[in-house]
Amino acid sequence: MLDTGNTAWLTMATILVMLMTVPALALFYGGLVRSKNLLSVLMQCMICTAVGSILWIAVGYSWVFGTGFADSAASSFIGGLEKSFLCGVGIGSVIQGPQVPEITFALFQCMFAVITPALMIGAFAERLRFSAFLLFTILWSLIIYYPMAHFVWGGGWLQKMGALDFAGGTVVHINAGVSALVLALMLGRRTDYRPNRPIPAQNVPFVFIGAAMLWLGWFGFNAGSGLKADGLDANAFLVTHLATSVAALTWMVIDWLHSGKPTTVGFCTGAVAGLVAITPAAGSVSVLGAVTIGITTSVVCYIMVAFVKGRLGYDDALDAFGVHGIGGIVGSVLTGVFATAAVSGGPSGALYGNWHQLYVQVVATLFTIVYSGVVTFILYKIVDVMIGMRVAPREEEEGLDVYEHGESAYN
Repeated sequence: MLDTGNTAWLTMATILVMLMTVPALALFYGGLVRSKNLLSVLMQCMICTAVGSILWIAVGYSWVFGTGFADSAASSFIGGLEKSFLCGVGIGSVIQGPQVPEITFALFQCMFAVITPALMIGAFAERLRFSAFLLFTILWSLIIYYPMAHFVWGGGWLQKMGALDFAGGTVVHINAGVSALVLALMLGRRTDYRPNRPIPAQNVPFVFIGAAMLWLGWFGFNAGSGLKADGLDANAFLVTHLATSVAALTWMVIDWLHSGKPTTVGFCTGAVAGLVAITPAAGSVSVLGAVTIGITTSVVCYIMVAFVKGRLGYDDALDAFGVHGIGGIVGSVLTGVFATAAVSGGPSGALYGNWHQLYVQVVATLFTIVYSGVVTFILYKIVDVMIGMRVAPREEEEGLDVYEHGESAYN
């Protein structure tokens, strides 16, 4: 029997998570790039939504949550293919436990598959071919995202090992963040990029609106991941909001002390870093964990963005790795410290005497970094040989909007 309350909440959460990609992430990234590349970012976010949804329904859902290979060793790596194109998933199919329609659950998970490759846009903005992005996104979803989602959420080996990732610290943020770094390194710097001389955001109100919508949408992302309208959901809502508030304020204070001004872009960046870091922990930490994660994440991410990136000289254009990759790593590891059975009913972390959980979190984090990094490198080489990844210098100079899409954001 369906639980109508849980179903209504999961439907709402699905809508909130979709809004995180379009328009929230599109506006956030679009405001940070120069006006000549604004439409290219919007198009990349839109294509992730369309192509990612089709792929997920065609094969992704079955790959991650299917059970066709449940009785074989392959089940640790792939669920099955019996639910391709949602075959057998009808209006009467129900997810046991939360008692919600399987169609709704499939759509909720679809929105995670949509936004994850879109997060990488921030690293290679202003210099990647649209056709290359399209092909790379398809291959990345099939070979990196779906296996990782199965490893952690679909009964794969990381889930069996006991890794805690409530809403996507490893699957979404470390996965996308590390891939983003590899892409930024492989593509090389923008022709006019100078380390320690950040290119100013062209539309700060867009950044603010995008960040505000991400903050709102993340309540669906995190609180919705429990699949029920219950106490765990309420706690996830609470710690998500608290960690984000603490992280945004911490980033603002550091920014103020470092640069002499409390900037809007800095506050928004800190908020996103907090949202990222609390994602794996939202279903297992209390207020103490949320506050600590918020403070720690902003400090570490700020150091990466303001100091390490410039020192090493790589061009992570919109700090996809510095915020999502590093924030995801911090959140994933600290989940192994601050997790408490009082919230989740599951294993506690090192703070409560269970050092094994911290070990598990470190293993899951390191595996995600290696798997995502190595396979992204291989996929980059394949796509670059097939169609070429980077636009020509003149196209980059004139802007991708005109050369790639034949349009201009501002006429």
